[in-house]
Amino acid sequence: MVINISFPRHGEMLPCVDIFVCTADPRSEPPSLVISTILSLMAYDYPAEKLSVYLSDDGGSIFTFYAMWEATSFAKHWIPFCKRYNIEPRSPAAYFSESDEPQEPCTPKEWSFIKDMYDEMTERIDSAIMSDKIPEEIKTNHKGFCEWNLEINSKDHQSIVEILVDGKDQNAVDNEGNVLPTLVYMAREKRPHHNHNFKARAMNALIRVSSVISNSPIIMNVDCDMYSNNKDTIRDSMCFFLDEEMGHKNGFVQYPQNYNNITKNNIYGNSLQAIKKVEMGGLDSVGGPLYIGTGCFHRREILCGMIFTKDYKVDWNGGAKDKIQESIVYNIEEKAKSLTTCTYEYDTQWGNEIGVKYGCPVEDVITGLAIHCRGWESVYYNPIRPAFLGVAPATLSQTLLQTKRWSEDYKSMDRALVFVFCVTNLYNLYEALSCGDTMKGWWNVQRMWMVKRMTSYLFGVIDTLRKLLGLSHMTFAVSSKVCDEDVSKRYEQEIMEFGSSNPEYVIIASIALLNLVCLVGGLCQIITCSWNIFVNTFSPQLILCGMLVTINIPFYEAMFLRKDKGRMPFSVTLASAGFVVLAFLIDIMIPIV
Repeated sequence: MVINISFPRHGEMLPCVDIFVCTADPRSEPPSLVISTILSLMAYDYPAEKLSVYLSDDGGSIFTFYAMWEATSFAKHWIPFCKRYNIEPRSPAAYFSESDEPQEPCTPKEWSFIKDMYDEMTERIDSAIMSDKIPEEIKTNHKGFCEWNLEINSKDHQSIVEILVDGKDQNAVDNEGNVLPTLVYMAREKRPHHNHNFKARAMNALIRVSSVISNSPIIMNVDCDMYSNNKDTIRDSMCFFLDEEMGHKNGFVQYPQNYNNITKNNIYGNSLQAIKKVEMGGLDSVGGPLYIGTGCFHRREILCGMIFTKDYKVDWNGGAKDKIQESIVYNIEEKAKSLTTCTYEYDTQWGNEIGVKYGCPVEDVITGLAIHCRGWESVYYNPIRPAFLGVAPATLSQTLLQTKRWSEDYKSMDRALVFVFCVTNLYNLYEALSCGDTMKGWWNVQRMWMVKRMTSYLFGVIDTLRKLLGLSHMTFAVSSKVCDEDVSKRYEQEIMEFGSSNPEYVIIASIALLNLVCLVGGLCQIITCSWNIFVNTFSPQLILCGMLVTINIPFYEAMFLRKDKGRMPFSVTLASAGFVVLAFLIDIMIPIV
């Protein structure tokens, strides 16, 4: 479906939009990456006075705040540059990495000027991080730097809310005199003895903070590494909310999660093409897709617990940015800070009936289900030009870590019947090929599903059981988006990365070795038995074991053939061999017992 956007009947009635971006760790999510996402969101083809961009920094990092401060100056040049020449994508990092020279009608002089300005900004940010110090002369240029002192750390700090760009301030304009979107930095209060509920509570804090600054009726949220790749995404989304026949039923509009660094054959199975192109759209028949935590537009009211009714109507004029005019910025910031303290939500329904739900690392999914249960429907939209692009895990360890987090509180069901197994996989292959995957890419996805089931999902279930039994507390591990040059090179060559002595690797290597030994042992027994015994007894086992050995070939290469730094560590191979020997000793001893 292609939508031709124009709003002649709505004119100035277009809804205001609050955009939420969440970051948690400046080491895994570098500030330069974060601000490129922020800049892409500020540059949407949408009235700037109706846009407010909020960053939640759960790391409470002065360097992330400094990067935001730098971005406000660069935005005055970047946004008009994008709109004047219809630039796509509007992430400066993505744009300059895709093109080494300007395209018409942009002049080489202006292109070079903007690029040099961007390079100088990122160099200043990276230099500050490397030196672990913000220059003193810069700290005096914004009062926000005073919030940081020697006692502050990522797990223990006060509430910080700073309005970096006030969209209602007549001085908040770009270099052509056009108004800039409102830009706000937030770091909610964190204390060691208070449960902070990870991204879910950060989202809820953003809902409250934005309510006293812009209070827009539409809230969009996106991960800090998922930059805007389509300047018309907001206008596209508004079509689903403003539709005169069905719009009132739509609670949220969900876009797929796409990546710009997927290898040709999808080595770690992260593209999820069939899910994005077939399954998510198919959920329209049951009320719409799930909320996947990024690339989503919500009505503010449904995130605050509203139940759908047939006579529901919305005032799109509500919430514009008039609240900033009612009082000085300082008072608004202080009010916003009071809404992000550790104790604010005590004895309230936040995290339960109001806002994003707590108690599960996949808070987005259960929040979306709760919205559906309150009578709302959702829309899945997958435009030809992806709305958002991000960075997929580039190592096996990062992939397993991410999948383990997603898998908690889920149960997987295995197939019993060979017929169902074959038909399911053949149809899955058909879907993948029809969606643009290669045969090898599909095969890589099958390998990664097998690996995830015996590592990420296993540990996810164990962690969930420990949490339910009160033996541990829920944790949230941030997937790193940073790789060194050798790792990146191997990833581009579609060579699996191991390198470290990860406990998941021991499981992978042990099962791979066990399958190999079983295959060899089975072949030896076939040589000494009759054909009938082979057909009736060994053939199903041999076929299954042969498939497993084939799919495990990259692991055998990593254990025995490769010499690069990404190979399987010898300690892992040795431990795995020990477990295989132990398994055979147990098998031998069982008949004796």
